[in-house]
Amino acid sequence: MQPEPASRDRWLALAILAGLLALAYLLLVHPWWTVPLLETNARIEALRERDLRARMELAQAPEVRKRLDAARAAAGSAPGFMAEANVQLATSALVQRLEQAVLQASPGNRSCAISNRQPMNDTRAERFPRATVQVRLTCGNPELAAVLHSLESGSPRLFVDNLNVLAQRYQFSGNQGSGGGVDASFDLSGYLQPVAGTGTTDAR
Repeated sequence: MQPEPASRDRWLALAILAGLLALAYLLLVHPWWTVPLLETNARIEALRERDLRARMELAQAPEVRKRLDAARAAAGSAPGFMAEANVQLATSALVQRLEQAVLQASPGNRSCAISNRQPMNDTRAERFPRATVQVRLTCGNPELAAVLHSLESGSPRLFVDNLNVLAQRYQFSGNQGSGGGVDASFDLSGYLQPVAGTGTTDAR
């Protein structure tokens, strides 16, 4: 009958020893060795991923630079902003552009003519200075369409706003009789690059 208590004591001692070893691991080994090792491995993995991304970006750099140069060249060949230094010069350029468009659509103003062109004083605060001219045309339908297309599709980019079209009968000089046409009014605008050091430029 004596061996049974001794056997139980031995197993109990082993269980206590295992518990002490586990407690020692949790208190000493895990926080001072295992956790730092896991954190170091995580940092190493993050650095490897960052290095891989950097290598991929460097490998793509020539292609990105090539596309950027192409985009800059395209923007330079078709600028969106007017090249004039101020709103007054830009307004004069708008009038010249309008006259050229009308002349191309109707040489000699046989079927399209400018009835009125009036610069607008736009005092609204905007990021980009804007030049605007109020325009009134008397044209045939095809000629008006050609003028509007020429203004909005050219370079630099111009904008046609507040378009109003009224049908009427008119007679141009040099033509026999009268024909159907339209009386069109609209605002023709173009934008300038902002002046350095200021967000907007007031039109005077």
